[in-house]
Amino acid sequence: MENKKMEQVKSLIRDIPDFPQKGILFRDLTTALKDGGALKVIGSELKELYKDLGVTKVVGIEARGFIGGSILAYELNAGFVPLRKPGKLPADTISKTYDKEYGTDTIEIHRDAIDENDVVVLHDDLLATGGTMAAAYELVKSLNPKKIYINFVVELSALEGRKAFPADAEITSLIVY
Repeated sequence: MENKKMEQVKSLIRDIPDFPQKGILFRDLTTALKDGGALKVIGSELKELYKDLGVTKVVGIEARGFIGGSILAYELNAGFVPLRKPGKLPADTISKTYDKEYGTDTIEIHRDAIDENDVVVLHDDLLATGGTMAAAYELVKSLNPKKIYINFVVELSALEGRKAFPADAEITSLIVY
């Protein structure tokens, strides 16, 4: 979905070789996020994707998914739901343990965060192998929302993260490498 504005945002993303381990080329979005114009473009592009779809909740994945997710929720006049690491949410939660690039992890969401009337956008900054978002998708789906959309600012297509999702999952990325 890249356009000229998103190409400018892409040019601000810093590449860091061998982070967090040798052989990994890390795409550092913080260099784009610290630029006010780039952040505004990201927010505008996210809004354009979902403005007419009746979104009621945006679920942001800890921690960088909180940035774009909050902007999107604000722009859509929707609620924001944090999906967090274990022990960070104060009320009754459901959790999912999953495999990711560098080991295993667990995520949690409040049991009452989503209901059958909600149209949800799951948002994170980057799609690599898809493990975290696939777990988030399963968690949110277990709460029976009306509809789920999945969104990333950046997708690393060579890692084939889309394969972690069912064929009918609606996935959109603003920038694809």
